[in-house]
Formats: sequence, C-alpha cells, structure tokens
Amino acid sequence: MPQTHIRFDWAIKKLLRNKANYVVLAGFLSELLGKQIKIQSILESESNQQEEDDKLNRVDILAENDQGELILVEVQNNTEQDYFHRMLYGTAKLITDFLEKGEPYSKVKKVYSVNVVYFSLGQGSDYIYQGKLDFRGLHLEDTLGPSLKQQKLFNIQAVSEIFPEYYVIKEEFTAQGLAEAKANLLVDSLSEEERANYLRFMENRRYEISIIESSRSEGRLEGLEEGIEQGKQQEKINIARTFKHKGIDLETIAEATRLTRKEIEEL
Repeated sequence: MPQTHIRFDWAIKKLLRNKANYVVLAGFLSELLGKQIKIQSILESESNQQEEDDKLNRVDILAENDQGELILVEVQNNTEQDYFHRMLYGTAKLITDFLEKGEPYSKVKKVYSVNVVYFSLGQGSDYIYQGKLDFRGLHLEDTLGPSLKQQKLFNIQAVSEIFPEYYVIKEEFTAQGLAEAKANLLVDSLSEEERANYLRFMENRRYEISIIESSRSEGRLEGLEEGIEQGKQQEKINIARTFKHKGIDLETIAEATRLTRKEIEEL
C-alpha cells in the first residue's frame, strides 16, 4: 500500500512550527533552493499567526535561516486572480518590516518567497517555477553585475542575490528531491492524536468543497459573475448566510458567491 503524505498546509499549521521539526522544513527548503538551509528560528508576524480552526484558509510560515535571510512559505487553497500581486506585496512588506529605522539599505534582508498553490495559477505546464531578478542590457544584452568592491563588501557574486526570489509550486509536488524532503511528513508517522486531528482537517476540506460544488451543480451560482438581476443577488446573499452559519471562512464564501468581504461581514 502506498504511503500517504500529509498535506503541506496542515504540516505548516500544526507540525513545522515546532522546533523539533525544523530539520524537516530545512530539508524541504534545501532541496528547493539548491543550497543548504538551516532554520534558525520561526518568526512571528501578523501574517503567520496560527488559526485554531481547520477551515479552508491560507496558511504560511516565516522562518529565518542561519545567514539571517527570511523565508516565507505560503500555502494558498482558494483561487485568487491577484495572487502574483500578493506575492510581491508580501516580500515588500517583509523587507520594510525587518529594516530598522535609520539602518542603511545594505541591511535589507534577502527574502525567499515559497508558494505552494492548490489552484491553477497562471498558464504553465511545469510544477515548479522560479522567479529572480537580473538586469539585462537592452542593446548589448549583457548582465549588470556588482563591482568588485560591492562583491567583497556585500559578499555577493550577482545582483540577483540581493533581490527577493520567488518559487511557485503547483499542487502536490512529486519531484524526487522534494519527495525525499517530505519523508518525515507521512500520515503513518503521526501520533494517534495528531492523526485524528489531521483526518478531521481533511474531512472539513472535503465537506466545504462538497458544499461549493453542490451549490454550483444546482445552478445557484450560475451567472453571478455578470451580477445580474436583483433576485440573483439575493440568492448569493442567502448562500453566503448559509455558509457563514456553518462556520466557513470568509475567503471561501467570497470565492463561492463572488460577494465582497465587506458584504459578507455585514450579513
């Protein structure tokens, strides 16, 4: 019987914040980034606070390695058309949050943004994408690199080493190295209590997805993108009230009904 891996969003929520499991997170990141990563600490920020519930929500973890670099690992379950923009905002916010007032720009921390997405983000056939910044000559097509003094002063070989680096991993990644890094994230490795919590988490996911799919199949959500007649608007509101009563998170309700967060909060 094949072994089943824990979903990565649950692992981030419940396991990888534990110092005893830093080696698992470090192994995953080392395989992905192509260099040895040692997790120094898990940092608290406004964006990576744990949620007590197991709803279908965004989860992330912010780590600092032994070189003082920041690594933001984020898992996104729900479709977001502006997710690329949010990736950019997330790295920009980290840079400003971790630069003390009055510090020189040379103290800007290197940021790695690692995004595991369980929806179709953009167009592409690969399962892992890397984004990094290089300056290319428009006429001579050469690469703008740091001077010898800058290389020595900042311990870099390329300008791209200063700027944020992005990774997008689509759905369940199965690359050989990454699978090995996930070896300790097996359902069978969980304690009895953890396994029960994990099974409840997965059941909640299936339940919420079933509600959304049932609503769509019954035609209750047809035509909502066009925002047609008042009766359809009322139907969206009724669905949102039902979802909210069942304790489904606002992002999921907004995705299912196309109502704004403000409209849902006011129900």
